[in-house]
Amino acid sequence: MPSLPPAIVPLLSPFASLFDARTWRKAQILLTGVILAPGRRTVSTALYALGLQARGDFALFHHVLSRASWSSLAVSRVLWEQLIRHLVPTRPIRLAIDETLERRRGEKIEALGVYRDPVRSSHGHFVKAKGMCWVSLMLLAEIPWDHRVWALPFLTVLPLSRHYHKDRGRRHKTITDWARQMLRRLRRLARARPPDAGPVLLKF
Repeated sequence: MPSLPPAIVPLLSPFASLFDARTWRKAQILLTGVILAPGRRTVSTALYALGLQARGDFALFHHVLSRASWSSLAVSRVLWEQLIRHLVPTRPIRLAIDETLERRRGEKIEALGVYRDPVRSSHGHFVKAKGMCWVSLMLLAEIPWDHRVWALPFLTVLPLSRHYHKDRGRRHKTITDWARQMLRRLRRLARARPPDAGPVLLKF
């Protein structure tokens, strides 16, 4: 297992307690590979970017996302704290929430649904696409080395399709319902911020 550059270790250390030791070692490697990988950020491309294509245990790295026991909500809380600490420690917090369509096909993907394609649609032309719709809550912050405002996701959810809930007799939660629930969680996180740190502003 390759070692990480010393400069990145302090930035990742707050997340270590959220994983067991074995999963944490793999998660660090995947994160480094994702940063370096061109094109699609998959487990395989992350390992290839690190020169680990000769390894015969790719499946063990896939298990970090499919089988390992860790909480994405706990990770989002720590990520939120780190983003605020390093990018906007005292300035007002600006947030955005948006949905992104990931075009996917496959009979085994239960979360598939049919959604409006924002790229191919226009004001007067509606185009549908099959895939998964992700909703992300993002921090809008100016990156020091770029001098531009970046939208940095720290909490992302995958709303299941209407057909998924209908087939199982469950109440369907719309994208608006999910966004409302995400904002409620954010409100609990924002309460831990110092009272003199500035307001929280939300953009849609």
